[in-house]
Amino acid sequence: MSNIFKIPIPIGKPGKIDPPPPEEISFKSFWSEGVKIRGFSSQEIEPRNYAVIPKNMNVAALGYSVSHGNVVADPAEYIQGLTITTFAISVVYLHTFSFFNKLARIQVTQPFVFMNGVAKVNDVDTAGVRSGFSDARIRMGINLLGSPVMALKDFQRFREETVLGVSLVFSVPVGQYYPEKRINIGSNRWGIKPELGFSKRQGAWYFETYAGIWFFTPNNQFLDSSTLKSNPLLSFQGHICYYFKKGAWVAVNGGYSAGGLTTVDGNELNNNQSNFRLGAIISLPINIKQSLKFLFNSSVATRAGQNYTPITVIYQYSWF
Repeated sequence: MSNIFKIPIPIGKPGKIDPPPPEEISFKSFWSEGVKIRGFSSQEIEPRNYAVIPKNMNVAALGYSVSHGNVVADPAEYIQGLTITTFAISVVYLHTFSFFNKLARIQVTQPFVFMNGVAKVNDVDTAGVRSGFSDARIRMGINLLGSPVMALKDFQRFREETVLGVSLVFSVPVGQYYPEKRINIGSNRWGIKPELGFSKRQGAWYFETYAGIWFFTPNNQFLDSSTLKSNPLLSFQGHICYYFKKGAWVAVNGGYSAGGLTTVDGNELNNNQSNFRLGAIISLPINIKQSLKFLFNSSVATRAGQNYTPITVIYQYSWF
């Protein structure tokens, strides 16, 4: 066969303050981005990006994810018959701070990916393996309304209600990329997603939704000398969370992406996306500084790629 692969939250009871659990960092499937086997695709499903948390908080997390399916996540690169199994380890750091008297946060994620798979290209069966760093992800967000900047002692007395926030998410092309190969861990191009988020807390229930648009720079080394360009890709998410006492919580999630039509040297590919995913999350505190999170999501309807199922486990540690 040929080888294209080579190469803390108060519940709100009157008169009682429950200590907040560590802030939960969002992970996804840990796939990289170009045929990017990517850790964070346009259909990332991650709750609580706009939840109210204290300032000067630091969180370090380590995640392990296993995925299987047609996981080509870059809108440029839908390959028919592609099936890949991926094992990914991701390291994440998050820090919160005051920015013009608004709660802001920055999160940096770097996955390392091991993958093997099969595909059919020009009616030829293809198989291969690959390992290396995928593209890094940087998220910078700020809560504009409903989220005052607070130290931990003040945060414990705060009753979260309605929050409006914005974010910029960057996909940084540091991942492994071979210009002569069609399937890569890295994407060899930048991505940026402006996003608007809204959340509402009602007692033990928490509701959140975001909408964003991915924009991509061209990849001028696609298959050595071709130029690959993608149209903007719309991304929507919705989350419903329920908080238990002592910091545990569960969530159900939905994500939808649409658009992303790609051209190679000006020739359109029939790869417009229209993909819908559902998932669930369980977060369990170990103590006030440590927690474990278990994530699962799967495709419900797909048009181009994204037909994969990741299972993820995350350990995280927080401090001030």
